[in-house]
Amino acid sequence: MLKSLMSTGLAAALALSLAACGGGGGDASKDVPTLRRGISAKVDTLDPNKSSAQWENIIIGDMFIGLTTDGPDGRPQMGMAESYEVSDDGLVWTFKLGDYQWSDGHPVTAQDFVYGFNRIQKPETASQYASLLWLIKNAEKVSNQELPPEELGVKALDDKTLEITLEYPAPYLLGLLSHYTTFPIPSWAVEQYGDAWIQPENIVVNGPYKLVYWRTGDQLVADKNPTGFGAPEACFDRVVYLELEDLVAVENKIAAGEMDINNGFDGTRYQELDEKLPGWLRTTPALISTYWTFNTKVAPFDDTRVRKALSMALDREFMVKNVLTTGYLPAYSFVPPGINNYDVDRPEVEWKDMPREQRLEEARSLLEEAGFGPDNPLEFEFIHRSTDDNPKVAPVAQANWSDIAPWVKPTIVKQDTKVLYSRLRTGDFAFSDAAWVADYDDPINFLYLLDSETGQQNYGDYSNPEYDALLDKSNQELDLKARAETFAEAEELLLNDYPITPMWFQVTKNLVDPTLTGWEENAKDNHRSRFLCRDGMKSAD
Repeated sequence: MLKSLMSTGLAAALALSLAACGGGGGDASKDVPTLRRGISAKVDTLDPNKSSAQWENIIIGDMFIGLTTDGPDGRPQMGMAESYEVSDDGLVWTFKLGDYQWSDGHPVTAQDFVYGFNRIQKPETASQYASLLWLIKNAEKVSNQELPPEELGVKALDDKTLEITLEYPAPYLLGLLSHYTTFPIPSWAVEQYGDAWIQPENIVVNGPYKLVYWRTGDQLVADKNPTGFGAPEACFDRVVYLELEDLVAVENKIAAGEMDINNGFDGTRYQELDEKLPGWLRTTPALISTYWTFNTKVAPFDDTRVRKALSMALDREFMVKNVLTTGYLPAYSFVPPGINNYDVDRPEVEWKDMPREQRLEEARSLLEEAGFGPDNPLEFEFIHRSTDDNPKVAPVAQANWSDIAPWVKPTIVKQDTKVLYSRLRTGDFAFSDAAWVADYDDPINFLYLLDSETGQQNYGDYSNPEYDALLDKSNQELDLKARAETFAEAEELLLNDYPITPMWFQVTKNLVDPTLTGWEENAKDNHRSRFLCRDGMKSAD
């Protein structure tokens, strides 16, 4: 369905323009300077309060700007805020906003942030990410309707002054404030159009690009927003986002000169692709964990012995060496290496260095203890994402589990990535592939996923009061070393409970036209279009 009220003539004209625009060729005086980005999956929403997908963040981050914003290196820079002050106890942050405008001419005010912070906590918003902001004073109670919205610790002191009060000190707050869950929201657009406020004909933005076209399952198009933050420096007047999951189709588009960037490639063909597309492959260590999650409320995965057995049987070293992208690391812990504020001896699963044959023997014993065997086979379904390396790893996992005993009978099912995450959020699964990309550079961004109060993103509905208490304790620690030690204690508990099985730590994987400039590798893998240019082009004045 075409999500736009553009006339047929305008849509046709835009389509012709898109066909004419492109890579390094073409007459810039005739063609609209256009950046074409592959985003690997279908877009469900562009509402900053409702999205939870990294591929949607590529678009959202081009259109909206928070108090801070991701720089080219992925680190937070000032966005709508020009300056800030922090109280001595680290609990009260006061931000002074600059003079910026929404795309319809309204000024960006502190109240726009108050509205957004309140809206994401409303039950009717059904945000998957509401709990990410429960570090804000009273946010959890407001979300649970135990307190009224006006008790939320976000206040507009005047049009240009925003005060945020926290439940506990958060050394990562500036990074969190560059995440889309904290962006300002134009209340008048939401109140007039409801969920349709993000459609091209209704959307109001404060960033450098504004949505003008959306054909579901095909592409989205954003044109430069003249009054938007960062627009004067942006090279490209238009960005096209292509919803392509098929990596072969991506390669064909690149070969045809019809794509400039894609946020993934077939890592098992690294050398082949490097020769085929010289200069295009970009990788760097990332704050990304792939982990497989058990539904702890569904038999047989309500039994820790079953979860541990299946985890032990997986040959991560083989997967990393033979199936996955060069640079991936086998994971025996959840929080990725290189993350900030975690400089202590970090826990790993106890059997990490055990020979695989011995692992299989123990896995078999655990399953027999749980009541499985020739007369009671273990049959289960494992669902996995349709994108990236996941379809190639799943058959290896199936073989690994079958190695435990003939009576272990797994079935693997490939699932559209968007559908899979929807199933995870609603608990409609038994055992599933998943991954987490850091929203900000701190261990709590990974560990909070398994807190019993987290909600939809605690996919397997894991609940352990001792684990929750450790995370609560970490939130009260002012000493970063003591805080890190508490994280390690919590992660060790998590690893021993097996609500998830860590699989591998990723590197970023992007295909980037070598004629593009302004691309900087960063562990968050955030690359805003406004920083990108092309050899021979000049940034707008």
